[in-house]
Amino acid sequence: MVLREDILAAVAEMSLTDLNDLAKAFEEKFGVTIPVPNATAPADSSTGISNQTEFTVTLDSVGKDKVAVIKQIRGITGQGLKESKDFVENLPFTVKEGISKDDADALSKKLMGVGATVSIK
Repeated sequence: MVLREDILAAVAEMSLTDLNDLAKAFEEKFGVTIPVPNATAPADSSTGISNQTEFTVTLDSVGKDKVAVIKQIRGITGQGLKESKDFVENLPFTVKEGISKDDADALSKKLMGVGATVSIK
C-alpha cells in the first residue's frame, strides 16, 4: 500500500509543468477539476513556451509563515534582513529574472515549500 507521505514526497520533487500534467490526469481519470495555481503551461509550439529560454520568478503572496519566506528571500537574493522584509511586504516582487527553466522551478519549489505563492513567466 502506498503511503500518503510517499505520494507527497513524490509530488514535492515534481516541476510545476509536471504538476500541471498530473492535475490534468486527475481531472480526466476522476472527472474533477483541480485548481493548480501558478503552474506554467506544458511546453508546445502553440504556447511559445518551448522557445523561451529565460524565465522570471515573482513572489505573489507570502502565506502563513512570513518569517520563513523572508529567510528564503534573504538566502536567494543575498540581501539583508531589512531589505528582504521590505521585498516581502511590497508584493508582487520579482525574485529572479533571466534564469533557466530548471532554476526557476527549483526557486519556486523553495518558496512554495515555506507557503509562498509564486509565478513563473
